[in-house]
Amino acid sequence: MRRHLAAPALLLPLALLLAACSGSSSASTSSGGAGGGTDGQGPLTLNVGDQKGGSEAVLRAAGELDDLKYKIRWSTFTSGPPLLEAVNAKAVDIGAVGNTPPVFAAGADSKISVVAANHGTASGEAILVPNGSPLQKPTDLKGKSVAVAQGSSAHYQLIASLEAAGLGFKDVKVKYLQPADALAAFTSGKVDAWAVWDPYTSQVLESKKGRVLTDGDGLVNGLSFQVAAPGALKDKKKSAAIADYLKRLRKAQDWVYDHPEAWAKVWAKDTGLPYEVALAAVKRSNGTRVPVAVDKNVITSEQKIADTFADQKLIPRRIDFGGFVDTRFNGTLPPSTSKPRTYREES
Repeated sequence: MRRHLAAPALLLPLALLLAACSGSSSASTSSGGAGGGTDGQGPLTLNVGDQKGGSEAVLRAAGELDDLKYKIRWSTFTSGPPLLEAVNAKAVDIGAVGNTPPVFAAGADSKISVVAANHGTASGEAILVPNGSPLQKPTDLKGKSVAVAQGSSAHYQLIASLEAAGLGFKDVKVKYLQPADALAAFTSGKVDAWAVWDPYTSQVLESKKGRVLTDGDGLVNGLSFQVAAPGALKDKKKSAAIADYLKRLRKAQDWVYDHPEAWAKVWAKDTGLPYEVALAAVKRSNGTRVPVAVDKNVITSEQKIADTFADQKLIPRRIDFGGFVDTRFNGTLPPSTSKPRTYREES
């Protein structure tokens, strides 16, 4: 981690945690699928791409890996883009990512299919400013420097927030920084604001190093996805395993909502996050997710993201996002516009 970091013992683990919604992996971390292990038994193996503190951790915590009739071989990735590269290369059958990596993968004409979705609150997607900052509202960002990871969900949230405030992307001085470097720049005063996601948002707030200028609620779709390889979907046995895997993930998400403290302990141990930060992130965003159908609204909202990045020339071509969606696992899931869960304040 860079020097000049506030509360280094608390902030260091976050340099190692690249959330699923990150648009690109850090240059200082491995982008491959190292690590992982195998669960279950049987002749069929489902290759699952994961990230630290992700699907494997939550399924294990919820007891959803105890009776597998097939094997799951886990591969761990630093972020969504390299995971989707592995899906495209047929090295991974399915994996979890945020709302932006599929847009970039589709823009690169990767062979991917979005097969499942979760809808959570977008309050963890935030533009943060230091506590002593004179900035009080999004319009105050004009002419100021803002750190953001290029191509990430936070990148889109920044664009949407500026647009809502009547500003254009050119009205701010954008500093493209991955989270570890952005954190250093933010805590040392080298940037005026930081557009980022949970658990970084919760880390800054819990460590009293900043406050929220604005967040993504009402501006971004709050979606995250399971993305599969088309070849795996064509295999009847693997398709059946994927259906079972998605069912287990839905049960695990229900468990997370009902047991936020237990999940926060597991998440903290798996990622190195302080427990208080993990719990805050669970209640702000991670635990609020609701399994929803991959429906027309998903396609429309993701198409808007794709068009925005195409306009900014951040993806090489315009895409039809609907061509990268497979709805066979929707079943009786509620529409993607269903409200996320919320936690009542206990104090």
